[in-house]
Amino acid sequence: MDFEKLIDNLDPAIYASLKRALEIGKWPDGRVLTDEQRAHCMDAVIAYDHRRKPEEQRVGYIDKGSKSEGDSCDGHGDNGAEKPIKWADS
Repeated sequence: MDFEKLIDNLDPAIYASLKRALEIGKWPDGRVLTDEQRAHCMDAVIAYDHRRKPEEQRVGYIDKGSKSEGDSCDGHGDNGAEKPIKWADS
């Protein structure tokens, strides 16, 4: 079975188990995830979320909601242009 079919057929309980294993770094039986297992679990969780959940409910989603006028967390103004840094003399 290829990865795409595996994700399409992934049971929600298995998804939850993979997600939990990533959160705590261990399988339900207590064995520690290897780096390879962690990478595969992360790929599966991200792919599952992408197919079945709205963007704001996916793992890793960052809400960039609206900011008050002139306040921006990404350094760009409302029009998308970069704001220059102004140095003040001390």
